[in-house]
Amino acid sequence: MAETFLSDGWFSQAEKIQNDVNPPVPAAIKDLKINMQVTGGPSGDISFRMEAGKLAKGHAADAPTKLIIPFPVAKAMLVDNNQQAAMQAFMSGQIRVEGDMAKLMQMQMAGAPSPEAQKVSQLIKEMTSA
Repeated sequence: MAETFLSDGWFSQAEKIQNDVNPPVPAAIKDLKINMQVTGGPSGDISFRMEAGKLAKGHAADAPTKLIIPFPVAKAMLVDNNQQAAMQAFMSGQIRVEGDMAKLMQMQMAGAPSPEAQKVSQLIKEMTSA
């Protein structure tokens, strides 16, 4: 069933996909928590986090870094897996960073996604409505 990006149903399906596939979490990000605030979405602003390589709804109280991301950029990053769009948005100031910017560099140290992580990305893309 197709789910609207960042809806409660989307988060539930994304969590199920992540748990079913269970990709290995690179050592560089296994303890990493980054809060994200997506702005300008159809349902308003949405808070979620990346924690230990997985997306989860809501913020972590102890996350050292928060990204504020416009809805279209978040969709390009998380559904289309378009890292070029993410980089362009960051360089043009569309993505704002609050807190410890070094944690973003830690994400890059994780290296290329595993085949399982690529499968998670593909399944999330397939279940997200246009």
